[in-house]
Amino acid sequence: MIRGLYTAAAGMITQQRKHDTITNNIANINSPGFKQGNSLSRSFPEMLISRIRGGQDSPVSTPIGRMNTGVFAEENISIHTQGDLQATDNPYDFALVSNIQVPGATFDATGKFVDLDGNWIFQPQALFTVENAEGEQRYSLNGKFSVDAAGTLVNSEGNIVLGRDGQPLILVDQVTGLPIRNIQVTDKGNFLNAQGAPILNAAGQPLGLLISRVENPNLLLREGNGLYRINPGDEASVTALGQGDQVEVRQGFVERSNVDSAQSMVDMMSALRAYEANQKVIQFYDKSLEKAVNEVGRV
Repeated sequence: MIRGLYTAAAGMITQQRKHDTITNNIANINSPGFKQGNSLSRSFPEMLISRIRGGQDSPVSTPIGRMNTGVFAEENISIHTQGDLQATDNPYDFALVSNIQVPGATFDATGKFVDLDGNWIFQPQALFTVENAEGEQRYSLNGKFSVDAAGTLVNSEGNIVLGRDGQPLILVDQVTGLPIRNIQVTDKGNFLNAQGAPILNAAGQPLGLLISRVENPNLLLREGNGLYRINPGDEASVTALGQGDQVEVRQGFVERSNVDSAQSMVDMMSALRAYEANQKVIQFYDKSLEKAVNEVGRV
């Protein structure tokens, strides 16, 4: 009987974590570039139940089946589907339209492909590359940028946007030394001035956005404020965008969150009902234990 009590309690904790994930999705429904998360639940632990024949010393047993003693929310999986683009008419706002293909793979709506051997292949994703205050590279889809007083391109949190050379993007006229306010950006992320000429850095190289290609977006870890990081052991999965990758930069747009508000409300109500069902089971066990102690125990 106690096993069922623990199973119901594990179900309540799992539904609470699922509810928290959905709440976070709804809270970020207006955050540019936000990717919704889905709570992944798994059963634990799994035991094989057998019936022993011929006494305790007999090695002969007949499998009855498997039994799970609970469930837990193992991880939060991000859904990296393309969000809608919203026009802002701000020349420092950018959105990425990504459809990177892998030879031999046809991705479904969720961005995955399963080959004949059962191997999962995830669609690579393109992200902006920024540098935080500690000098560490981070990745983001929130392209709502601005230019500070020094002419450096930064995001809404003050993180520096990096160029293809791995250095901060400084939009300063090399002749006058003044920040360049009137810029154009091509679909490949190249910066042009008002006359359509490439903007050069101090070394005389054309400026361009550093767009990173992440082979497996599920390796990205949320850090908050629209930023992602990668574990040190998985850094090889992040490379610079290739020439043949189908990625376009849209100036004057931002990518909206891909959260489905209607489905989120349905999932939230489903989690609430499942939580209440597990709660009723715990109340039933509590009454049964109370009767066993206070009434049966007296006999």
